[in-house]
Amino acid sequence: MYSYEKNLWNRGIKYVVGVDEVGRGPLAGSLVAAAVILDPNNRIEGLKDSKQLSHKRRQVLLKEIKEKALAYAYHFVDVETIDKINIYQASKRGMIEAIKKLDIIPSFILSDAMPLEEIEIPYESIIKGDTLSASIAAASILAKETRDDYMIEMDGIYPGYGFKQHKGYPTKQHIKALNEIGICDIHRKTYKPVKNIILKQLSLWE
Repeated sequence: MYSYEKNLWNRGIKYVVGVDEVGRGPLAGSLVAAAVILDPNNRIEGLKDSKQLSHKRRQVLLKEIKEKALAYAYHFVDVETIDKINIYQASKRGMIEAIKKLDIIPSFILSDAMPLEEIEIPYESIIKGDTLSASIAAASILAKETRDDYMIEMDGIYPGYGFKQHKGYPTKQHIKALNEIGICDIHRKTYKPVKNIILKQLSLWE
């Protein structure tokens, strides 16, 4: 998991940042992007793609990331922005903003399958980067846990949808609630299942 980082560190590039995002697929809630600069002299064992880890294991690793990383940051991209600029551009914006929030200016970026030519820092876009790079895996864990906490909070504000369970993803429970309750403020109106509900409601008013 550290081969990309080791290659850069061995070339004297100390501040390598990994960036990833969580929340492309959900019908509701913000997207969260995260950036992490790991310490070459303080390795974290067991880093891998957040989707391959249990919540309990992610929590342990998140504590370690926050303690051992040289710098970390995250950025929320709200539903209005997602609907306005599309999810791909929202992911890119989130990653760039997370990098800008770091206390340390990175020398090199490792991104999870996202070209970041807009930012004037050398980068490498790695397909399935969260399974191949420790820095990107750390960013995916930070983004995942941050977004999950936010969706649990949203469950209290918008009860009945089951956000605490499915985190906004299009599960049967979520689609059923959408049909029964209708949409709420944090639903992504450009996403097909949500758009269909809006169109259905509009047709009932005609």
